[in-house]
Amino acid sequence: MNAASSASIARLERTDFEVVARLLRDSGLQVDLEAELAREIALPWVLRSSATGQPLAFSLAWSVADELHLLDMVSDPEHRRQGHARALLQELLNYARRAQKRLFLLEVRQSNEPAIRLYRSAGFETTGVRRGYYSDTGEDALEMRITFDLAANASQLSPEEH
Repeated sequence: MNAASSASIARLERTDFEVVARLLRDSGLQVDLEAELAREIALPWVLRSSATGQPLAFSLAWSVADELHLLDMVSDPEHRRQGHARALLQELLNYARRAQKRLFLLEVRQSNEPAIRLYRSAGFETTGVRRGYYSDTGEDALEMRITFDLAANASQLSPEEH
């Protein structure tokens, strides 16, 4: 049993801002948490420790029309390699299927091999390269996606979800 299995995933709350802002800052990311919490299309989620209730990981995705776009995902450096990002990603995949999304898209730094392995293991395929995508370093981003079979997704939903 990994640490993520004893954690819970929930929508970001204002009481999470301090911890999540630190996680983002420590990873070189900037997110306006207040704006994302208010944004109708945003899915700002945290994975909380069952022991302390503190956020250990954060993801931000936008749900627009028939697409889900992962914008940011970060884990507490002291709690990495414990399945937290995988748990958040799995919850987003479950959401995408329930919401009958056609595409799940993301960009990832070409040098972020652990994230690329995670995304590939979840079924993402590399579909392109965005040259110089990251303004802080000029690094390229890999474009990755999953295309869902909507007919198969619908057949897997419980009657309550139709």
